[in-house]
Amino acid sequence: QVQLVESGGGLVQAGGSLRLSCAASGRTDSRYAMGWFRQAPGKEREFVAAITWSGSRTYYADSVKGRFTISRDNAKNTVYLQMNSLKPEDTAVYYCAADSWGYFNTESDAMNEHKYDYWGQGTQVTVSS
Repeated sequence: QVQLVESGGGLVQAGGSLRLSCAASGRTDSRYAMGWFRQAPGKEREFVAAITWSGSRTYYADSVKGRFTISRDNAKNTVYLQMNSLKPEDTAVYYCAADSWGYFNTESDAMNEHKYDYWGQGTQVTVSS
């Protein structure tokens, strides 16, 4: 079992930046791939970014490519989401998730929320225009 806690959300103006963190605790000896998802009010949860356990592969939704960067520090059991050039449409609750396999066979796997075994409680990101 692993527990995930997100932090770093908040209110920011359009064009600004935020860095989200997701700290893992519990059974962190396993090699988890990690993902970020988001859910805006009245919308389905959607994929944002993912990273393999080794950090060698990253995946992004088209809507955030070139603006968001996912990274991880396995020594600290933490994954990050650097968000730049934020837009009002980025407003959502952001969730991190852990996948026990540690890698993804395909990009579709990385984007599939049902592949993930553990989820955090989420952190609110609000981008004002």
